[in-house]
Amino acid sequence: MGNTEKLVLIESDDSGSTVLANRKSTSKVPWYFATGFLLFWGLLFFAIVIPFFNRLPTARTLDDADKNVFIAERAYKNLYTLSNIGTKLTGSKENEIEAVQFLLSELAVIKEASLNDFFDMEIDLSQASGSFPYKTALNVYQGVQNIAVKLAPKNCTSETYLLVNSHFDSKPFTPSAGDAGFMIVTMLEVLRVISTTRETFQHPIVFLFNGAEEDMMQASHGFITQHKWAPKCKAVINLEGVGGGRREILFQSGPNHSWLLNYYKNYIKYPFATSFAEEVFQSGIIPSDSDFTQFREYGQIPGLDMAQMSNGYVYHTKYDVIDVIPREALQNSGDNVLGLVKGLANATELHDTKDHTGESAVFFDFLGLCFIHYSKTTGIFLNTGVTAAAFILIFISMWRMSAVSNVSFCHVACWFTLVLIIQVISFVLGLALPLIVSYVMDDLGLSLAFYSTPILEIGLYVCPSLIGLSLPITIYYALQGNKNISTGYHVQLALHSQAVILAILVICLTALGVRSAYILLIPLIFYVLSLAFNLLTTLHDRGYAWAGLLKASQIIPFLHSSYIVYVLIVILTPVCARSGSASNKDLPVAVLIAAGTVLAFGFLVPLINTFRRPSFMVFSLLAISALSIYLASSTQIGFPFRPKTSGQRVAYLQVRNKFYEYDGTLSKDESGYLFNFQDRRKESTFVEANVNLTGLYSIKSKCEKQMMCGMPLYDYRYVLNRLESKFLPRTNPIEPPAETKLEFLSKTLLNPTTARYEFNLTGPSHMSLFIQAYEDVEISNWSFSRSYLDNPPPYPLSYHIYFIYGIDNSPLNFFLEFTKEDGDFEVPVFQLGVSGHYIELEGDAESQEFASTFPSYGILATWPVLYQRFIF
Repeated sequence: MGNTEKLVLIESDDSGSTVLANRKSTSKVPWYFATGFLLFWGLLFFAIVIPFFNRLPTARTLDDADKNVFIAERAYKNLYTLSNIGTKLTGSKENEIEAVQFLLSELAVIKEASLNDFFDMEIDLSQASGSFPYKTALNVYQGVQNIAVKLAPKNCTSETYLLVNSHFDSKPFTPSAGDAGFMIVTMLEVLRVISTTRETFQHPIVFLFNGAEEDMMQASHGFITQHKWAPKCKAVINLEGVGGGRREILFQSGPNHSWLLNYYKNYIKYPFATSFAEEVFQSGIIPSDSDFTQFREYGQIPGLDMAQMSNGYVYHTKYDVIDVIPREALQNSGDNVLGLVKGLANATELHDTKDHTGESAVFFDFLGLCFIHYSKTTGIFLNTGVTAAAFILIFISMWRMSAVSNVSFCHVACWFTLVLIIQVISFVLGLALPLIVSYVMDDLGLSLAFYSTPILEIGLYVCPSLIGLSLPITIYYALQGNKNISTGYHVQLALHSQAVILAILVICLTALGVRSAYILLIPLIFYVLSLAFNLLTTLHDRGYAWAGLLKASQIIPFLHSSYIVYVLIVILTPVCARSGSASNKDLPVAVLIAAGTVLAFGFLVPLINTFRRPSFMVFSLLAISALSIYLASSTQIGFPFRPKTSGQRVAYLQVRNKFYEYDGTLSKDESGYLFNFQDRRKESTFVEANVNLTGLYSIKSKCEKQMMCGMPLYDYRYVLNRLESKFLPRTNPIEPPAETKLEFLSKTLLNPTTARYEFNLTGPSHMSLFIQAYEDVEISNWSFSRSYLDNPPPYPLSYHIYFIYGIDNSPLNFFLEFTKEDGDFEVPVFQLGVSGHYIELEGDAESQEFASTFPSYGILATWPVLYQRFIF
């Protein structure tokens, strides 16, 4: 019948309709090539995405010291010294004296070596006291320390400064090499390089080494609200750490100052950023915050918030040590911060940032190779334009199908509608099946099975998602008997359906103001481009000839989708074991992986129907999922925790509760351990490890009857997770290692219906006050922040004053004023709870013996607490 490479008439059915096809191009590929098809995309991920994610520059040594560049070796030596100080808890000798002396000593050396002819350097050690509402508590601080260094060009007249910030304090029981000693030594080295380089700049730079971030960011609040240089700081680079090193990610910008991203693009050497991370972080999924919040809310200054984020398993633990931090990571961050500081120190926008207020931006990097950003408005036009182009090209494609197949357009549209319905089902199943797996695993008490073995996430979530994507469309093509249009066209209709789904989602997310719609837009853009090219050539109508270009066009979207999801999984997986036990933390991971799989493979999975026996791939995926579920549920591989590398956080307080009645008598004196479970498995792993938890009970019933559950809830995390907390009584009383003393000074009637009560509080560096008036009484005034008094925490929580002191340990003097309509103050008026947390102490011998019974994978955070409840 002629050359088989040409389009020919190959069949005429009984109804008289004809089908055009290419005999060679319409033949399906043998089924065994399907394995290669899947392996190609898997290898693409492991050979490109992961290596590029882990890529770091070569660390410079002191041999390069004469080149005026960032020297990772010098920063590493500083980090060794700083982390070896040990735990730098606010109020401790290590933080308030040793760390401060180390920093002042290093700054003095830098100042001595600076170019005095070019720069003026001023070093200022200050203390700050103040308060602000945060979460459920009023955060009150006293004598926290800041070391601020102002570097200015000689004779500089600029009244606008650039602020660079990080913190040197730490959480309990951690040397905090990564959080945030890493960034502190990065700042020291950046300051050294700039101050010894003969390059001037327009705006003075303030380097803020703040000494109290971990207890709800007091030092940065003190600086931005009280320091003499704060009013002149017009932009900030905030540097944080939530892991053990590697690349730092830009996860917050602005807000509404997209010009900052121009400087990030032009001066960052190794870009790593995504506005998706910004939206995830600001949604509250990740239970963390940074000093950037204080600068934004109390200083109204824009900026960039960047953080180390790999190996979050060691975050806030004793394993956050220098040994887990590669020098190359310091070089990466150092080069980036140095370039960015130099760029912003010359930014003309800094003269009046209010004139450059705009809108939020879409931003992201591609494998660290390039950085892309554009305004939200541009995003709206781009999203709208691409989706419109998709609909137009799909219409043209369907018109071509009807013309070539000699059937009506209505006929093609009917089949498209059916395929669209099936593809919607596939899309939903691709998202739903991983969620079902996570729910079932959690219901069986097997949550976090992937925590120490992340590769299980492929079998637990990726494969079920692929099964959901492929199964409906595979069944459809196996059963459908339509011969009026070719199978090749049917596969294209499935791809068109995927494009329609993405286009609708992009439009909906754009209407809701979600900037992360760009993640869905990228695969859609490349599909539109491939479809346009296929329509402009004869490939569109030559059986499966169009498939090669489609596969090639999806390489970049696949790399980007899998890259961004991998980044977020690296961040989110460690978070799952430190964000509380109230909800199933496997679900966010499953959602993220499912969404990433649907995006990465949405335009690829329908192509399995170009192979013979496509069901073979479905069964292969099913086998991998079954094997993974077995390994996760029935072997040690699925046990979440490992010593040192990925331990289980064990947070509990060694509590002594004393309840005093109105007449001063002691009505209750109990001792025990108050557990604040950090992960979904709660105490089950401890019981399996033979920790004696006999008598452990939930405090939920106490929370319904007593002020703040009758317990010394440490901070807002303990408060928010109180209904999940449990108490283990012990017979022998816990002896407080020191005194927490509340002294009642006086009661004064201010008028017939108002009385003032004055107190003096002394104790350890971390204390709390819980205040709750009786029903007929109103707290009308106090010596603390009025804004918190007027906006109390939600019922049934009481007022919570969280008090921290740094170098200044003088007593806290305060008053409370109460109003009663009957003016009778000779009866109980209010309850006052006082807790003193002795965080640096191990506790008595019995407490130490109990702590020693926990398994080797347990990472303990425990200390003695004295809680006294008074009635006045």
